[in-house]
Amino acid sequence: MKLANKIILALSCALLFCSCLGDLNTTPMNETDFTSENAYQNESSYLNALAYINGYYMLVGQTDPGENDLGFSDSGQSEFFRQWINLNEMSCDALKCVWGDSYLSELQNNSWSSTNDACVAVYTRAVKAIALVNEFLLQTEDDKIRSRGQEKLLQTIAGYRAEARFHRAMFFYVLMDEFGNPPFPMPENIGGDNPEQIQRADLFKWLEEELLDLVSDESAMPEKGAVPYPRPTKGSCWALLSRMYLNAEVYTGTARWEDCKKASKKVIDMGYKIHTPYADLFRQDNSESGAAEEEFIFAVAYDRVSTQSWGGSTTFNSASLNEDANKAIGAEFGFSKVNAENWAGYHVPAAYVEFFNLQEVEWNNSSNTFGYNRQTSDQRAFFTNLGCTETFSPSNQATGWLCWKWHGLNHDGSYAHDESTAGNWKLSSTDMPVFRLAEMYLNYAEADARMNNGTVTDGLAKGYVKELRERAGVSASTPAIITTDWFLEERAREFMWEGHRRVDLIRFGKFTSSDFPWAYKGGIENGSAQLSDHLKIYPLISSDLSVNKNLKQNPGYEQSK
Repeated sequence: MKLANKIILALSCALLFCSCLGDLNTTPMNETDFTSENAYQNESSYLNALAYINGYYMLVGQTDPGENDLGFSDSGQSEFFRQWINLNEMSCDALKCVWGDSYLSELQNNSWSSTNDACVAVYTRAVKAIALVNEFLLQTEDDKIRSRGQEKLLQTIAGYRAEARFHRAMFFYVLMDEFGNPPFPMPENIGGDNPEQIQRADLFKWLEEELLDLVSDESAMPEKGAVPYPRPTKGSCWALLSRMYLNAEVYTGTARWEDCKKASKKVIDMGYKIHTPYADLFRQDNSESGAAEEEFIFAVAYDRVSTQSWGGSTTFNSASLNEDANKAIGAEFGFSKVNAENWAGYHVPAAYVEFFNLQEVEWNNSSNTFGYNRQTSDQRAFFTNLGCTETFSPSNQATGWLCWKWHGLNHDGSYAHDESTAGNWKLSSTDMPVFRLAEMYLNYAEADARMNNGTVTDGLAKGYVKELRERAGVSASTPAIITTDWFLEERAREFMWEGHRRVDLIRFGKFTSSDFPWAYKGGIENGSAQLSDHLKIYPLISSDLSVNKNLKQNPGYEQSK
């Protein structure tokens, strides 16, 4: 399909949002009454359109979360955010699955193609989201606002346009990071010619210029606190720049460590806080408790009533525990279970769990629910090996570690899934972070180490590391001399299953190296495989290649016919 041209404005006005996005609490417009003349009658109409863009990270269709607009048989598997995490964690050492779906096996065996479902979902939804933003920008130009007699809304809508541009930058960043050389749809492609292809380094340059414009003094992009959480602000823009600069050598061939430090510090100085305890960041009520608003710089907001999804935090809440582990962990907190459901699919290989230096690890001990001493271990560890053997097997549910980082408890220890609330009780309300302050801390510190012969010398950087390690309860084990290599393991602990792992391994030169094995890397059980470097980016999807002759497949992948 011609992705950039198939999105019409009606889609951006048919909304499901209500309570979860602060003042984006708008009523859906009546699709049967939609015309180009009445689409933007008042300010709430513009909020409607912006709300849909804001929600495109997790919404899969116009009505029911079980019905998607991509034609996937499982709607949850069509969600952008769920599959973005899978691309970045399941292709590495952090996340494995026993369900046997072909696209999941391809990810964990590093054997994907241009028809892989995760690639299709992420690529398609990113391009569609960009098209939504482009249409919104066309419809909110100053001349069009004036022609509708809405001059009084010009300043307000300028802020909306800036937010929309951030979302477009986010989706372009995903395309750059995952697919390298994607199509580059702009507003002029709406209803017109197919977009041209852009090279990765050129897209990096465009993104940098776009984001620096959004954070400039003249920009209408909201300052931190000017709009309700979780809407993006200048902090979100600087955070994306920080991540881009940290990986600039991967994207462009030129390191940008000093710029990474500067961008990270911009965010750090805005007043975000490292929230304690760490566990509260992933509770069901992380937005209501204030934990997310304190530390999350940009997040995807889930709500079992307003933004229902079988992807995102619902997946990570339900997919990783079997029935016995669910009941056992629930009993530890005084409940019949800790998660609403137990899909028993997602696992963590033992080698990855070793990064957490768990204390008193035991296997096949039915008297220890977790399989280690949780009180004396790293407080970022949420594992159980109950009923499992140590060596992970993709065909056996009772192998490897299970993870309950996302679960069904509120910050006060109460259980969040009320089974009296119809079918909604199975869905998760945990917001998932895209950027949080801890990332800015570690970006700053790693960049400092890379600028100083592989050792952290900056006092601020050491302080940031100390604060994170103290929250994790492991400050005593922090090395006296913090080297660059140490950050790869620390980021594994701090950001497990948050979508960082793939790009971290690539930046450290470990993703394709045979010197860094993991379970089923390259389809080999012990993972002692040398991967081809072309796997550092995913293929452009075959359906887009077939209709857009401006696109050339990424090197190493067969060109679709």
